[in-house]
Amino acid sequence: MAERILSGEAVGEEAGLEQTLRPRTIAEYVGQQRIVDNLKIFVRAARERGEPLDHVLLTGPPGLGKTTLAHILAREMGSPLRSTAGPVLERAGDLAAILTNLQPGEVLFIDEIHRLGPAVEEILYPALEDYKLDLVLGQGPAARTVKIELPRFTLVGATTRAGLISAPLRARFGIAHRLDFYPAEDLARILERSARILGVEAETSGLSEIAGRSRGTPRIANRLLRRVRDFAQVEGPGRIERAIARRSLAALEVDDHGFEELDRRLLTTLIEVYGGGPAGIQALAAAVSEDSGTLEDLYEPYLLQMGFLQRTPRGRVATRRAYDHLGYPPPAGGGAGKLFES
Repeated sequence: MAERILSGEAVGEEAGLEQTLRPRTIAEYVGQQRIVDNLKIFVRAARERGEPLDHVLLTGPPGLGKTTLAHILAREMGSPLRSTAGPVLERAGDLAAILTNLQPGEVLFIDEIHRLGPAVEEILYPALEDYKLDLVLGQGPAARTVKIELPRFTLVGATTRAGLISAPLRARFGIAHRLDFYPAEDLARILERSARILGVEAETSGLSEIAGRSRGTPRIANRLLRRVRDFAQVEGPGRIERAIARRSLAALEVDDHGFEELDRRLLTTLIEVYGGGPAGIQALAAAVSEDSGTLEDLYEPYLLQMGFLQRTPRGRVATRRAYDHLGYPPPAGGGAGKLFES
């Protein structure tokens, strides 16, 4: 399968490159201003009291900076960061081994925390509330419970599927924030910083062109920056200008709204095959030969926020904006047309 250039997930060599481009302090972090302002207060208050930061839950689509914020919070607290992911913690013992080796004040980052199994999640509850670990040793009548004291630590959980987090787990987080898609102005500022770090000569107009097609996602913006840099080097003046940016993005089949082929195919299928909807996500996924989870995690959030798609109790519906963008005449009445009046 070809690389999806507009996917918010990290691909290939990006993990290492993101370490280079990632802001290291909260002062360097661009965007999400309300969240950043609140976190500054929470961090300062915790440091003045000499306590670990309260547990933090960060939600939102991939590529918006949840992992970056986890690293920044650890650095701002002057604490080491230990990272893992929900799918890696298959057994309760896997998490217990990590918790019992934490240092006082350490920050534990669990990505995809919604994918923790029930047994793993159960031992996390007392660890978060009372900094104790309840382990069951043995089986049957000989089984006994052992309580282990844990150092006070901070858990930072991140997820793209907030609705899949159980209510008991969600209640253990004292700080919860949802990251939203970035406006183009913030993405342009991020690209200016990235261009300096990468040694790329770029004009403001060229970076603005990239920012406007980056789906509100810093990871995608940085990925497009590197690809446009290649075009500018080989086919352009070596500098990212608006003209070369537009030509490069057209060659990459990234349109003015930041759509790629799958976005257009999804909306086209919804309009042509299902009359604009409503259509269930499983039916749409089968029609476009794509996994339903991929559509829900990587494509739907942006289409929903930008007003090209609506979710209804009966399924997904294409909006008038989708019809206009793809050049289809809107339906005369009924179906999706009812949404046009709302």
